[in-house]
Amino acid sequence: MARAGPRCGNVTLGDMELAYRILNVFTVDGRRLSGNPLCVFEDGRGLDDATMQALARQLNLSETTFILPPGVPGATARVRIFTPAFEMPFAGHPTLGTAQVLRALHGGGDRVMLELAAGLVEVTAVADRWTLRAARPPATRPPEAGPDRLAAMLGLPPASVRRPLWVDTGVEQLVLPLATAAQVRAVRPDPALLDRHGRPPGGGEAMVLAWAPDGPGRVLARFFSLEAGALVEDPATGSACANLGGWHLATGAPRPLALTVSQGEAVGRPSRLDLTVEADGGIFVSGEVIELGRGVLRP
Repeated sequence: MARAGPRCGNVTLGDMELAYRILNVFTVDGRRLSGNPLCVFEDGRGLDDATMQALARQLNLSETTFILPPGVPGATARVRIFTPAFEMPFAGHPTLGTAQVLRALHGGGDRVMLELAAGLVEVTAVADRWTLRAARPPATRPPEAGPDRLAAMLGLPPASVRRPLWVDTGVEQLVLPLATAAQVRAVRPDPALLDRHGRPPGGGEAMVLAWAPDGPGRVLARFFSLEAGALVEDPATGSACANLGGWHLATGAPRPLALTVSQGEAVGRPSRLDLTVEADGGIFVSGEVIELGRGVLRP
C-alpha cells in the first residue's frame, strides 16, 4: 500500500521531496535578519494550486514562491507567488528573491526574465543587489471614499491624507500620501474600514500603502493588508514601491526620480527599497537579497 505522505490541510504531498530556500529581501546594510522573509521552492512541478497554498500557509512567511518551467518564449522561468491566504499576480520581494535562487540553481548571469501572472518581469543584478522593472505601465484611478474617510481608515485625523490614488503596476493597491513621517508612524488601521475602503472597486484583496517624505530623497512607508480577515503589516513591499513610482508619474513629479524607501520599522524588520522612475517613465525597484538557509520537505 502506497504511503500517502504528510497532509497539508486537505491536500497531500505524495512521495515528492521538495527542496526550498529561505531568503531575506530588501535587507539593510548586510544585516541578515532585516528585510522581508521569503521561501522559494526550487521545483514546483506536480504541485496543484491547493497544495501550493497549503505550503504557503504552513510556512506562514510574507510570501512563498514556486519555480516552474517557462510557458512563453524569452522567460527564464514561470513563478507563482502565494501569501499564507491568497495568490498574488505580482510582488516585489518574491520576484527579487526568486531571481537570486534561479541564478544559483542554473549558474546563469545577472539577468533573468520571470513569467508572472501579471506579465513578464525583467530582473537584473549587481552582486546580490537585484533590480526589477515594474510589470506594466501604471494604471491609476481616484478612490470612491473621500480623503477624510481614508484618514479614519488609518486612525488619523481628517485632512491627513493628500491626493490618494489607486495604482496598478502589476497589482492594484491604494496609495495614500500623508504629510509627515510622524503621521505614518501614528497609523493604526481599522480592519473593518480597511475591508470597506481598501479593496479595489472591481474586486480583489485589501492592500494599502501609507507613506510620507522623510528627508531629501527619502520616504517612510507602511503597508497593510487583510489576510483571512486579520490585519497584516508587511515589512517590505516591492509591488507597493513600484506603485509609489506610478503615483509620482500620475501626479506629475519631475523625472528622473530616485527615492530610498524605509519600511518595516513598526514590525521590527527594518527594510530598504530603492525606487527609480526614469525620464521615459520606466519604474524600477532595487534591493539587497541574502540567503539564510536551505532545506528539503520530505514525504
